Amino acid sequence: MDANTLLTTTRSVRRKLDLDRPVEPEVITECLRIAMQAPIAGNRLGAIRWLVVRDPELKARIAEPIRKVGEAAQREYGHLVAPRSLESAKFLLDNIHRVPALVLACLAGRPGGGNAEMTGFYGSIYPAIWSFQLALRARGLGSTITGYHLFGHEEEVARVVGIPADSTQVALLPVAYTTQRDFRPAARPPVEDITYLDRWGERVS
Repeated sequence: MDANTLLTTTRSVRRKLDLDRPVEPEVITECLRIAMQAPIAGNRLGAIRWLVVRDPELKARIAEPIRKVGEAAQREYGHLVAPRSLESAKFLLDNIHRVPALVLACLAGRPGGGNAEMTGFYGSIYPAIWSFQLALRARGLGSTITGYHLFGHEEEVARVVGIPADSTQVALLPVAYTTQRDFRPAARPPVEDITYLDRWGERVS
């Protein structure tokens, strides 16, 4: 798969995750090794931690707060989401405990400060998360960034899997092989409409 195809067809996969096909541990390890080659702020490189959860009981316990918050969010904000996207999110909530692997991306320390500090903190791991997703896609697997439990239940999940109190869970990614191989580029705003040259509001010709 060429780079342009990989970059334009790596989707957030929910309904097309294969819930019955096991994911080999070495595949996830290989993808995480690639992820760690992402452009990461040097002073935060040693702070990144990954936790791969495969145990069915642990996955079920992690799924409880995710489902609780997710279903509440859908009831309150579902009318603002396209029906197809809402159904996709609902499918994941109903089945997240069945996904072969849940990967938690974490950073040692807790975020604080203003915009610059927060950018440095979260910006140190999100390139690696995206690289992980790309590596998965190149191998026929899918994922989606999930963070429902971070709304009030981060500590609960931390207790379930033993994450230290001074570590921050940044994202949870359900990982599985996909039930289809081909994905298309998604509809996005024309880049000419959202890009300015030299001054805000000056369109690129």
